[in-house]
Amino acid sequence: MRTLLRYLGGVALVGLLVVVGTWVRVGQIGDRDERAAADAVVVLGAAQYDGDPSPVFRARLDHAAELYRAGVAPRIVTIGGGQAGDATTEGQSGADYLAGTGIEESALTAVGQGGDTLASLRAAAPVLAANGWSRVVLVTDPAHSARSALMARDLGWVVQTSPVREGPAVRDGVRTEYRLRETLGVLYYRVTGGSSGIGAPVL
Repeated sequence: MRTLLRYLGGVALVGLLVVVGTWVRVGQIGDRDERAAADAVVVLGAAQYDGDPSPVFRARLDHAAELYRAGVAPRIVTIGGGQAGDATTEGQSGADYLAGTGIEESALTAVGQGGDTLASLRAAAPVLAANGWSRVVLVTDPAHSARSALMARDLGWVVQTSPVREGPAVRDGVRTEYRLRETLGVLYYRVTGGSSGIGAPVL
């Protein structure tokens, strides 16, 4: 019995260390701002309402526009599908919003497929491959950056991350819960290679 208890205790300790290590890693990647030259800035979708990006999505799009105007990449790819009954998709509404800010339509590519992060990235993969775009800067929320980058690298992309620094996703009241959700999402993805289905962002 004592041996069994020691074994179980060891397993629990290892599990705790893995969770804590992942929590730290999620925070480290969320604190980074990598913006070396890339083929494209890829914006992860968020909620939109009949073509009007939500505040969370708008913060991502505004940050992507900043990177584009700073010369980080010559194009922006907006990704994300839509819900049943939606008039448009996250990808298309994101591109429309950016065009409305003065970014040339020729620099915008919308991929309006995918109901979650993994599905959206997978839908974008053949579009990027067809154009020869492999070096990307991912734009999303700080806590979401680690999981997104992990998935994108598994698709063969050379990935940098540049999370938003303003907007609802970085409020003090949501950061801890959001980071915990993403820590669990990273662990689930590492084990299964699939979408966690944990739920919508805690915003």
